[in-house]
Order: sequence, then C-alpha cells, then structure tokens
Amino acid sequence: MTDNVATSRDLPPHAQLIQMGTASWVSGVVYGAAKLGIADRLADAPRSAAELAGTMGMHAPSLHRLMRTLAGLGILTERDGQRFALTSLGEALKTGAPGSARATLMAFCGPAFWRGWEEIVYSLETGKTGFERAHGMPFFDYLAQHPEQASDFSEAMVGYHGAEPPAVARAYDFSGFKTIVDVGGATGNMLAAILSQHPAPRGVLYDRPHVVTAASALLKARGVEERVAIEQGDFFERVPAGGDAYLLSHIIHDWNEEQCLTILGHCRTVMPPDGRLLIVETVLPAGDTPHQGKVQDMVMLVFPGGQERTEAEYGSLLGRAGFRLNRVVSTESIVSVVEAVPV
Repeated sequence: MTDNVATSRDLPPHAQLIQMGTASWVSGVVYGAAKLGIADRLADAPRSAAELAGTMGMHAPSLHRLMRTLAGLGILTERDGQRFALTSLGEALKTGAPGSARATLMAFCGPAFWRGWEEIVYSLETGKTGFERAHGMPFFDYLAQHPEQASDFSEAMVGYHGAEPPAVARAYDFSGFKTIVDVGGATGNMLAAILSQHPAPRGVLYDRPHVVTAASALLKARGVEERVAIEQGDFFERVPAGGDAYLLSHIIHDWNEEQCLTILGHCRTVMPPDGRLLIVETVLPAGDTPHQGKVQDMVMLVFPGGQERTEAEYGSLLGRAGFRLNRVVSTESIVSVVEAVPV
C-alpha cells in the first residue's frame, strides 16, 4: 500500500468497521492474481497486459486494470510502456515460493470458501457448518472429491502454519519418546520437524489415503524417511497402536465435540498408561485480548464445524475423554502444546 493510506487506528470507528467489511475486495483482487498466475508470468521480465492477454485468453484493458491495482497494493510495480514487474512482495506470489502464498490464496479465497462464508448466519443460528449447507457435503469430504483443491489446501497448511513445526520441536522435549504417532499428520510436516530436532524417536504418520500421497517425498526431502512408517486409515475408526506419544496437530479444532471425543477415545484406547497425548493448537486467551485464533474460531465454525478453545475448554474436553490436562507449553509461534495424560 502507498504511505498516504490511513492505517486502521487512524480512522474513525465507522471507517474502521467499513475497512474490515470491505477487506474482501482486496481478497478478490489478490485471488485473481493468484488464480491467473500473474507472478509466474512476470518472473523473468516485465510485461504489459497487452503482451500477456493473448496467451492468457484475457481482455487486455481489464487485465491492465488488475495489474495497475496490484501495483497499488505493492505486489507489482509499473515501468515504462505500461509494463509491470514483480516487487519483493510479488515474488512471494510465485508458484512454489517459500511460504506457499499462492496455494494459500487459492485454497482460502476461491469460490468454494466464498460460498461457505455466505452461510455464516446459518452457522450462527444452528451451530452447523455453512460450508456443508452451501456444498451439500462436509468440508473434508469436498476436498476428497476435488484433488486439485485438496492439493492447494495441503500446501496452504504447510505455508500458513510454516513457523509452527520448528517452534513446537524446540519448545517441547520429544527426546524421551520411542514412537510418536502423528494422528492425521497429512504430509508429515510437523512430524518431520520434530524428528529432525530429536534424533532418538521414530514416527508413525497416520492419515487418509488421499492425504498421505505426498508424504514420502516430504519426509525424504527432510531426511527422516527411514524413521517414519506411513499408515493409511481414518481416525474416526481407529488409530495405530504402539506409540508412547500421540500427536494431534490441528486436528481437534476441526471437529465438533462428539467427533473430538471419538478421536480422543481411539487414542485413549491404544495408549499405554504412561503415554502422552500432545495436542498442537491455538489456545485462546480469555477476555478481550486480541488474538488471531478468535477469528480462526469463526473459520472453524463455518467450514469444518470445529472450534478453537481456551485452556479451560481443553481441560473440560479432555476430562470427558478420559484424560487429564497436565500442562500447556507455549511456543514461539501462535500454537501451544497441550499435554494430557490418561486417567
């Protein structure tokens, strides 16, 4: 943004509210740039909309207006001859750039998500997911039927939560465990970070077949493939036995109370008496404290149907599942490690 744009705190209350509400305008613009691969097309040289439009099948004047707007947002910069080049911000929008911004925008700002948000009042009236009302199926079932969007979502999770795995691996001492079972561990990003930091434990990566397809490549790239067994399955049906630590990273916040109790119950059944349950989630502060997790809580309501929780709420949930909340370990990232023991 340009320097003369007022920051939110400089605005009167009504203008702050309007700015919050119209943030979706910017979201739509940036999503359009991601969807069209604008950054990839400008990766090697500045180009004008007229030069790009033919190969992209776009209307050149409209494409120019998009690129001009992106320049106003600091993503592009305009050069002579109405040619546009990437800024450092724009470089981050390229496919495969560190942080996975493009995949995250594709996953969170596209039509499937928009239609879910349109049903937020339904979610607030019923406690049910707006996404399921909009699409006729639960969020994760939708991803299973749309592999391209599922791939974007998986990459988005790695990028969006990118700072968390190393922070968790540093903050919590995993060195005393023999086998860490990562329940719903997707491509193994969290497990790989933990095993890279702690050489003694081995890991079991457990998730649905379509989710773990890319796990071997990630684990190999991180140098821990030989220490991880990949098992396919559904945590609503069972979880693998044999672990002394059961890791649930961004799982519990996805599901409603009864579904959480099912997942936790399966873990409780196979855990040894001295085992540890480790829930990696955002733990909400009480009161008026501003926190990103409080907005995420609305995402959980509208899309998968889950919720973010305070420490007290985690204690209550764990108690119902046969666990005792032992401690909450903060990390340098937004998430904490909620440690629980069987009772």
